[in-house]
This record gives sequence, C-alpha cells and structure tokens, in this order.
Amino acid sequence: MNLPSSTSGVVKVAFTESPLRDLEATIRSRTPLIAMESNEEAQIVRMVRQIAQKFQMKAYRWTITEGLQAFEPCDQPLKSVTKAQELLNFIRTESSNCLFVLLDFHPYLSDTVYVRSLKDIALTYTKHYSTVALVGFSLKLPEELRPFTAQFNLPLPTLEELRSIVLDVASDWGAEHGRRDVQTTNKALDLLVRNLAGLAATDARRLAFKAINDDGAISETDIPEVTRAKYELLGRDSVLTFEYETARFSEIGGMRRLRHWLEVRKEFFLGGSEVQLDPPRGVLLLGVQGCGKSLAAKAAAGIFGVPLLRLDFGVLYNKYYGETERNLRKAFETAEIMAPCVLWLDEIEKGIAVQDDDDGLSRRMLGTFLTWMSERKKPVFVVATANDIMRLPPELVRKGRFDEIFFVDLPSAQNRHDILNIHLRKRSLDPAEFDLEALVQSVDGFSGAEIEQAIVSATYTSRANGHGLTQEDLIEEISQTRPLSVVMAEKVKETRDWAATRTVPCD
Repeated sequence: MNLPSSTSGVVKVAFTESPLRDLEATIRSRTPLIAMESNEEAQIVRMVRQIAQKFQMKAYRWTITEGLQAFEPCDQPLKSVTKAQELLNFIRTESSNCLFVLLDFHPYLSDTVYVRSLKDIALTYTKHYSTVALVGFSLKLPEELRPFTAQFNLPLPTLEELRSIVLDVASDWGAEHGRRDVQTTNKALDLLVRNLAGLAATDARRLAFKAINDDGAISETDIPEVTRAKYELLGRDSVLTFEYETARFSEIGGMRRLRHWLEVRKEFFLGGSEVQLDPPRGVLLLGVQGCGKSLAAKAAAGIFGVPLLRLDFGVLYNKYYGETERNLRKAFETAEIMAPCVLWLDEIEKGIAVQDDDDGLSRRMLGTFLTWMSERKKPVFVVATANDIMRLPPELVRKGRFDEIFFVDLPSAQNRHDILNIHLRKRSLDPAEFDLEALVQSVDGFSGAEIEQAIVSATYTSRANGHGLTQEDLIEEISQTRPLSVVMAEKVKETRDWAATRTVPCD
C-alpha cells in the first residue's frame, strides 16, 4: 500500500463543524468570559475569526510579545496596546461587540488586580457586549471569575480526522523528499491512527511525521516508539509511569493457570472476536512477597501486546484537600486515553486501605476507584497486586470488582527448578553444570526473588575468590539465607491459609 504524495504543500485536514458550532453557541450565550484549555492556538484563532466574520464582529488576539493585534487590519487600534492592564482597560472602556482571544494570559490570573479587572469586564458586559476568551495549556480560574466564565473544551480529533492527518503528513513528507509515495500497509496505518487517539491535532501531526521520517514508511515497528512518545505527552503531570519493558511468562517460573486465563481472554480484550462478550476487567494478585506478582503484571501486558502503565500510590498523595482524588482521576483519564493498555496498581493496599486517621481520604480514594471500575468504557485491564489482603476493604475484594483473585504462592519444586534455570541462563551460566535437583531441595521455602538474590550473591563471592560460580558457592550462600517464610513464618502461614479456600492458585 502506498500513500500518494502531493506537491501543493497545502494542509488539507478538515475538522468537523461541531467544535465551531459549539463555540459559536457559547459566544452567543452572552457569557463574558470563556476559558479554553488547549495548545491548539491556531485552530482556536481560526474558529474565532470565522465566527467574527459571520456575525460582522471585530476580533483581536493578544500575546505578551506582540500586544493586541486585530484580525482585520482596518480594526487595528490607533494606539499600541501591549501591557496586560492596558489591554483590560481597552476591553472595558473602548470595545464594543468584539471578540478577544488572550493567549497565555494565565500567569496574570494569580494577581488580584488583573482578576478584579476581568471581573469588572464581566460585570459591565451589557455596556460593551465584548467576549474575552482565555486560552492556555493549563488554566486555573480564581473563584471570583467562575460565575462569569464558560468552559469550552476543544474536542480531540476523531479517528477519521487522525487518519486524514496521517495521510496529509505522508503527502507533505513525500513531496518534500521528492518521493511519489510513502509505503505502508492497511494494518500499520490503522495501528498508527489508533495509537494517536487521545492526542491533539498538533501532537498527532508531530508523532506521525516522526514515524514516517525515520525510514520513509509507516510500519508496525514504528508503533512502540509512537506509544512511548504519546505517553510522554500525556504523562507530563500524571502520577502514572510508563513501563518500557514488559515481560514474558517464559521468564517466570510457574503461573501456568494465570497465563492460560489471560491467553483465553486476549482476543476479547483487544476486540478481535466476533462473539460479543464483556471484555475482561482485571485481576487481583495476592501472594507472598517476592513470588512474582510484579512480573506477572508485566507479563500480562506482554501477552496482550499493549502498553503497561504503573500507578505509584507513593507519589499520588497531596497535602491539599481534594488534590489526591484529582490526581487519581487524572491517572485514570490518562489510562483510558492510552487504551488498550494494562494498568498496574502496585501494592494497592497502601493506597486505598481504609484507615480511621486520614480524615476520610482513603474512603474517598476507594470510592473514586470503584466508580471508575464500574463506569469505564475503554479497554483498560487492571492488574492490582497486594501483599496484605487483611488491609483491603470488603467492597474491593467482593466478586464483580475483579474478574478473578489469583494467589501467587511460594514456588513448587518444579517451579523452583524452572526459576533456577531461568536465572542461571540469564547470567550466561549452563544449568547442566549444576546439580539442579540438590539446589531445588535446598531452596525449599524460598521465593523467586530470594532464589535470584542467592544466585547473585554467590556470583559476587565466587568472583571475589577468583573463580566462576560453582555448586558449592550456591549451596553455601543458600545455607546462610533465611527466607521470608522463616523470618515471618506466622504471617506467611496466615496469608497462605486465608488464600487456600478463597482464591484461585496461579498454578
């Protein structure tokens, strides 16, 4: 499949008329102030200009660098209006039936003088009928201005519009490089368009150009880099982190039942099945520390072939009332924009365990989470991991919240054999040179992480002694290690006893 190039150099993307109609309705509602959180300045300016021309209104844009500029030269003020206070005085006393677009005015919104001036403009609206649009990436309106302000959100491009953007970028790139077409496939093009969903037009155009510019084509190998770049744009103010490296179950000893469970549901999660079933929602992984819950979360993303986002409850909390819940909601919004994806909630009990000494914060966090779990529409598969089931509220663990609750137990003899094999090979060691059966018996009661650490420590010791790792080195290191199942035997036993009849084993 080839995408034809163009020699016109004209941007041909045409957005739907709905945003224009919505903005027109907002302006005609006689609201003095309009707040627009967007980086799409050019599109907003074009829309305001069209509306002004339609209703024969004067229209202006203001920036701190260029001052007040009329859209039509004949409307330019006789005197220069550059300073912010001059601008606000001009709007209040010298304008009539005008539209003003104030770009990046938000730094002035923390100054009481400018806030009061904007309020005066709003209060005297019936004298001048001029509307002021505040445009910026992030607008935090003072409470004094909220009663006079309408919020206008520029809709994100649809899939059809994104496809048009990609085709337009390919056309321009081909013309610029003297090529007749840009090679791609229908599958690669569809994947690129789908992965650009949730981005503004400018950002989508930039990422599409990067995908094409690398090799002059659109291929499936471009998608991971596009996904990473997309997250970097969306996650600037998010508490989510993008896990660049997922895992495979071949890198994990055991968990065969969990792997099969995920593989059965892969097709339905990605929407590839003709049978209409509810997509899988997520799983809760309980277990002994160090037994592979985190690896299982990474492997779930690997099976589905989707990005893995991790929510760190440690950076979620904010000292200001309401900000923690806001951070959580923003994290969920980002996850839905990144969909399809796996959302990994690591040690969930640290975030939403109900406590009596936190002024109800954990209860509000739980409510926010449960509401999102029941109402989300996008394919976001949740993998929550927990070490202490007793700290989780009953509302979270009841049937229906998660599709299944799996228990990750201490590895069996077969799993310990597999884990030893994996970690020896990982360090370029031949398992055949070791007595694995003896090692399997010696690490009985060890978690996967403890087995790996024993191999690492023994390797350090052997290198320090001037030779390679031997069976004796490993046995010596293992004999000096006290696993968690011994150090905290009572706690581990309590967890295993609770899970025995209440959860599904991973193996």
